[in-house]
Parts: sequence; structure tokens; C-alpha cells
Amino acid sequence: MATLPGRPRGGLEREVLAALAAAGRPMTAGEVHADLGSELAYTTVMTTLTRLHGKGVLAREQVGRAYAYRFVGDPEQVEASLAAHRMRRVLDAGTDRAGVLAHFVADLNPEDEQLLTELLRATDAEVDG
Repeated sequence: MATLPGRPRGGLEREVLAALAAAGRPMTAGEVHADLGSELAYTTVMTTLTRLHGKGVLAREQVGRAYAYRFVGDPEQVEASLAAHRMRRVLDAGTDRAGVLAHFVADLNPEDEQLLTELLRATDAEVDG
């Protein structure tokens, strides 16, 4: 995906998310577009919202003929959700999932390795619980 001149990769997504966070309420693509200014095409904002919805970061509900978008869960967790989405895409793109995960784990520092172990145990406990 090409980036717009003067905007770092992922910059538009961050701007859209910041507009939603500042509003503190669901917003339509038109409202987000108005908030961000006329430099962007409406369709660019709409596409960005649709992609964030597809990544599981935003939920949407029909309001008249448009969708109103809101955060799924806590807006503070958006970066973690986007990073997890990127990690899943990397895993899904390769043929050696075990190899990718093994390299990932091998490169973790001890603190992150311990955190991952604790998270996996907590997930197992929820499933068994």
C-alpha cells in the first residue's frame, strides 16, 4: 500500500483513530473527514475506516445510510490490536508457522518471554476453567 506524500506509513490510520478518540463517540466517515480537513478525499477516509473495521479495531453500526464507527474495547489498546493483526498476517503468509513462532520466541528478551509464558498459562486456565 502506497503512503501519501508527507505522511508516514500508518499515519492516516493514526489520524483517523485520534479523531475518533478525541470525539469520544461513534463517528461517520463524513464526520471524520470533516474533522481531518479537506486535504483528504472522503473515499480515502471511508476506506481507512473500513480497513480498521476489517482489522478488528473498530466496530460499526448503520446510522441512516452511513455507518458510525467506534472503538472495539478500550481505545488505549488500539496499538496492541494493530500489532497483533500484523503478526497474524505474517503467520498466515508463511508456510512454516512453527518456524516463525520459534524464531520470534528465541528473539524475546527474558522479561517478554516470561510475560508470554504467563499469558499462555492464563489462556489455558480460561479454557480449562
